[in-house]
Amino acid sequence: MQASKNVQISDSTLPEERRRLLLELLARDGKIIAAEVSRRLEVSEDTVRRDLNELAATGQLRRVHGGALPALPLTPAAIPFALRQNEAEASRPAFATALAAFIRPGDTVLLDGGTTMLATARALPRNLHATIITPSLPAALVLLDHPQIDLIMLGGRVDKSEQVTSGITTWEAVAGLSVDLCLLGVCAIDAEAGLMEMSQDEARLKARMMQSASRVATAASARKLGTRAPFRIGPVNLLTSLVTEADIPAETLAPYRQAGIDLQFA
Repeated sequence: MQASKNVQISDSTLPEERRRLLLELLARDGKIIAAEVSRRLEVSEDTVRRDLNELAATGQLRRVHGGALPALPLTPAAIPFALRQNEAEASRPAFATALAAFIRPGDTVLLDGGTTMLATARALPRNLHATIITPSLPAALVLLDHPQIDLIMLGGRVDKSEQVTSGITTWEAVAGLSVDLCLLGVCAIDAEAGLMEMSQDEARLKARMMQSASRVATAASARKLGTRAPFRIGPVNLLTSLVTEADIPAETLAPYRQAGIDLQFA
């Protein structure tokens, strides 16, 4: 943008003005390299980094090593459970079947909340012998009908919107567990930004669930890959397996493979 070339700025320029110019450069070039912008605008790299951190904190861009990229789009999962449940998402049944296949006979499994995890509970074989621990009220109701599943419901405050238990009581219960597998539901996932959730309580609980498990698997459609949510759970390399769609471009999936994640397609 021509305007940014003609404006002289320095470390003493008002922060709002510097950050506006940084956003103009990002919109024009599609990326910001801190060292290069520092020379171009004749300000210190520390000033550029501080400005980028402030802009990232307000969701206006995404910080990466050495600079910044455009902000990720907001996850489509930012709507209540009941509404998501009524959406006829084509990939959900296939994802549920794939996730159910990760459970081995005799496993102790943390089954997260969410629509895909509810579908996974419905996809479990009637003769499966396993212990399922879950914060999901709908999933627990489904599993009541499974004769060989030992069902444990995590206690805590009930989040009526998401139909799960949550809060410190739930977190403390998970902190005392050591399980074979965690089937995790995530709102947003990006190879660089990590796994993300819509609330701080959910993010903390899911991080604790992952730490409690020997293996962690999740599923994400093309709509969720490369999206953001406000609260970070952790880096993607905490995942053991990721189930996704077969028609996603190889270059989109390459960073997940590089992180050592087993990719499976449904």
